[in-house]
Amino acid sequence: MLEILLVVTSLLLIALVLLHKGKGGGLSDMFGGGFSSTASGSSVAERNLDRITIAVALVWAATIVGLGIIIART
Repeated sequence: MLEILLVVTSLLLIALVLLHKGKGGGLSDMFGGGFSSTASGSSVAERNLDRITIAVALVWAATIVGLGIIIART
């Protein structure tokens, strides 16, 4: 079960990181992320993407710790 969760969160984390707006725009420009105004800083969508990425990263890290504990017991 944890192995499946690790694979799913790993793939999701890769996709979410690639969606972030970088210095060159990144893949977020392909989905309309480049239309946010630069005067206001980060848009609501970018902040929500940050929050989702952090949540998925925490689940990913907890899954790795859980797998480590299970492997250490065997």
